Amino acid sequence: MLTNFLGLYRGPAEFEDYEHHPEGCPPQLRFHPNAYRFLFAALRRTQLSLSRTQADGSEHGPHISAHELLEGIRVFALDQFGLMAQSVFRCWGIHATEDFGRMVFELIDRGEMSKTDSDQPADFFDVYDFTDALERQYQIDVSQAF
Repeated sequence: MLTNFLGLYRGPAEFEDYEHHPEGCPPQLRFHPNAYRFLFAALRRTQLSLSRTQADGSEHGPHISAHELLEGIRVFALDQFGLMAQSVFRCWGIHATEDFGRMVFELIDRGEMSKTDSDQPADFFDVYDFTDALERQYQIDVSQAF
């Protein structure tokens, strides 16, 4: 499900620039374009952290599950935005884990991601609460400060 047809996401140039769509009219997107860029970057980072690449020879290949992606999104968001992660998500129109599922299946419908037969939008529903996962469980590493 969570791969593009080339396998791994290789960087911003691979993800279509939605502000300058080649056909002259941008496609209808449900969420802010930066949310899609973030999703692809989180996908790439998660694939790499799980050693899931085209050439790794594993039974999964580059595929990752919804839960693996959502954990990768959580970790990447905290790394990139810290305690502001939930605020950034809100600015992008993302309010719950199922919104990432909507994004993924929108990209699948557009042919920009693929899925397995067992992948479903319901896999993304209520996986974690943003306030708990992005704020209450956030810990600042002070080991370098002292």
